Amino acid sequence: MQNSLIVPIYNEVENLPILVRQLVELTSQLEGQSEIVLVDDGSTDGSTELLEQLAAEHPQLVVIQFRRNYGQTAAMQAGLEAARGECLVTLDGDLQNDPADVPQMLAKLDEGFDLVHGWRKDRHDTWLTRKLPSRMANWLISRVTRFPIHDLGCTLKAMRREIAEEIELYGEMHRFIPILAHWRGARCVEMVTRHHPRRFGKTKYGLSRTLRVVLDLLTVKYMLDYYTSPMKLFGRIGVGFLTMGMAMIAASVGGKLAMGIDMTGNPLLLLGAILCVVSVQLFSLGLLGEANTRLYYTRNSRRPFAIRKTIRHGDHDTTAPTTLPLRRTRAA
Repeated sequence: MQNSLIVPIYNEVENLPILVRQLVELTSQLEGQSEIVLVDDGSTDGSTELLEQLAAEHPQLVVIQFRRNYGQTAAMQAGLEAARGECLVTLDGDLQNDPADVPQMLAKLDEGFDLVHGWRKDRHDTWLTRKLPSRMANWLISRVTRFPIHDLGCTLKAMRREIAEEIELYGEMHRFIPILAHWRGARCVEMVTRHHPRRFGKTKYGLSRTLRVVLDLLTVKYMLDYYTSPMKLFGRIGVGFLTMGMAMIAASVGGKLAMGIDMTGNPLLLLGAILCVVSVQLFSLGLLGEANTRLYYTRNSRRPFAIRKTIRHGDHDTTAPTTLPLRRTRAA
């Protein structure tokens, strides 16, 4: 299988006929065999029945049905796991992403990139509830993660299969795929893509998701800087608390010896003791985190690094670089 187009679907019954027609036309333009993976995220508007009908009409369709609504991240993860293509492309099911951008993204992969993520530069959404929160979130995420990006919320992405296999998605993590891939050493590039106004239905996004994105940002920041060595985080905070606690205790004892200040009525003594206890707890959390990290990598046969290729001079057992064929679109 050459390409897999992955689309999470949630209550898009009016958009589905047009979407499937566009994707089927796209697969006819791509070189090699392609599949379309549609993940029904617990739709309740008739999308489930329509997907079954469309799957019977188009053999390249693969339909995954959730028992209930689990969210876009879960649907994305299920689609990535079910896909069999060498190159995986993710799109939204609301017709706002343009499938015509996919061949250019695949061409970017041919240039040597591992992941191409879209940038909806001319975005057709409401300014107050969609554009403004998105710009603020992208600015914050870019500064915190030190990953230059303009539009982290764009679902339209193309990536190599081995990159998708190294990423685990939870919560609202699907929007952080480029950052997680970059953390694993993937070569990422941002590409301007077209964006269309929503034609049918209503958006599933709003201001309520902003808080969840910020909370997931904390998780991503922790994974980027301290995932393989939690003691660096908890140990540094613990040392700071221990230093402040010991200084407060020393000040209390010094005040008692020098000026006869009552230690039992001095709040610095109690606060210093509390800070020392908290520091011990932080050191314990760091040790537990280090132990869990090692258990995770050992039991899951994972490593805290990613190898692009291995070259052994004079040995025929050489791992070739993971590249795809140079061209995927048929000549006109």
